[in-house]
Amino acid sequence: MSKIALVDDDRNILTSVSMTLEAEGFEVETYNDGQSALDAFNKKMPELAVLDIKMPRMDGMDLLQRLRQKTSMPVIFLTSKDDEIDEVLGLRMGADDYVKKPFSQRLLVERIRALLRRQDAISGDVLDDSEENKVMVRGQLSMDPLRHAVTWKGQDVSLTVTEFLLLQALAQRPGFVKSRDQLMDVAYDDQVYVDDRTIDSHIKRLRKKMRNTDDEFNAIETLYGIGYRYNEE
Repeated sequence: MSKIALVDDDRNILTSVSMTLEAEGFEVETYNDGQSALDAFNKKMPELAVLDIKMPRMDGMDLLQRLRQKTSMPVIFLTSKDDEIDEVLGLRMGADDYVKKPFSQRLLVERIRALLRRQDAISGDVLDDSEENKVMVRGQLSMDPLRHAVTWKGQDVSLTVTEFLLLQALAQRPGFVKSRDQLMDVAYDDQVYVDDRTIDSHIKRLRKKMRNTDDEFNAIETLYGIGYRYNEE
């Protein structure tokens, strides 16, 4: 049973969504502000968190920033329907996905399941020798899917689930272009629609993390109007 944290200052959302998630077989912990959630997470991390952005005491952006200092746990943001700035900023800060309010609870459940499946696929409990689980080395880059481990020039780089999958997809075939649609297929289930801006935001966040390790990192190339490709050094 996966443990989900739901953080929102709207008690109606906490009550209704937690009932839906529990009916779907999840264990749910609810918090009505970011500080309460952080205090609990410091003791034990959930497997996934759903965060509202605008909350008292500590908002969702601040909470996400603190979480990303210690965990790559999947995070879904709940955003206002007209607040595109929050969506983009949240993705650049390291959120894996977002759902706009008012939202379909069925959609939220599907997004949660998709992220957990991707997390399981990366950190799988069962070790095997299948091609997708082998350590991949591309120049200065090393990726270990079974341990969700990435190094660049021997230094560890902490990536979210989505960032890991996107980098893996690009690095598997250096020099070959991946369109945004192809990257969407890698990062999201068929039933989950995201737009180009979402993929672009994840790529920007991925580049930033790599450049924090090596300020000369330029292995991910943008081909405007086409997509992205990984250039092996």
